Amino acid sequence: MTLLSLPDGRTLEYLVAGPDGGTPLVLHNGTPSAALLFTPMAAAAAAHGLRLVTCSRPGYGASTPQPGRRVAAVAADTAAVLDALGADRFVTAGWSGGGPHALACAALLPDRCRGAATIAGVAPYAAEGLDWLEGMGEENVEEFGAAVSGEGPLTAFLEAQAPALAKVSGDDVAAALGDLVSEVDRRALTDAFAGYTAALFRAAVATGVAGWRDDDLAFVTGWGFDPAAITTPVAVWQGAEDRMVPYAHGRWLAGHLPAATAHLEPAEGHLSLVLARFGAVVAELASHLD
Repeated sequence: MTLLSLPDGRTLEYLVAGPDGGTPLVLHNGTPSAALLFTPMAAAAAAHGLRLVTCSRPGYGASTPQPGRRVAAVAADTAAVLDALGADRFVTAGWSGGGPHALACAALLPDRCRGAATIAGVAPYAAEGLDWLEGMGEENVEEFGAAVSGEGPLTAFLEAQAPALAKVSGDDVAAALGDLVSEVDRRALTDAFAGYTAALFRAAVATGVAGWRDDDLAFVTGWGFDPAAITTPVAVWQGAEDRMVPYAHGRWLAGHLPAATAHLEPAEGHLSLVLARFGAVVAELASHLD
């Protein structure tokens, strides 16, 4: 784990795995999460000569909270990490709540970002023609209902949920997710991947709910950039069996990002998609560096 001092006085923590000098693949984890690496993901990146880099967004782990941050704020933090690594170019992927953050990097760092991927990532809350909550599990409907109500109701909701996540194990993570996991996702939550998912949740709330709260608030307000203006190649990966981020979000993004390549997978869910397709995601991103 590396701690980086930022110009505004904040601290940002990040992790790096892979070949020295390799082009960074900046992975934005979901919500809630922190800077943890899953060994098979790092291996998939290394197979293409890429360094896998992941950060704890403000408020998670040792990263200083940044109240009121918008999704767009991730671009400056990412640029600071790239500068620290001496990297002038990168590719990026965002899973779930990380999806909008990968898009922010593509939109706001176009001279450095060679390709981006959103994996089961949410669409903008005000997306025209999209019922944002339709098809989400009941836990997400309640959570984002609180987010729309404001910081106070959302904080109270998340603080009530955090104790269970703080002690969740790989054996009970599927039960903890309740209505958010489809059957295909329950089958994916076994062995090392279940342990990794549980560890992400524990790390996410180890220092409180500030990061989780500010992620949610950022999702339901303006992102701070226009996805339709992205010119960087973007791959949109989405599963039809997803109850955390419904299929309609992926279809909307695929239809509204001008440089999008769609991978809409009818048999995959939210968790199974990243487990089964991450190697293909990396291969496509690496192709933009040729």
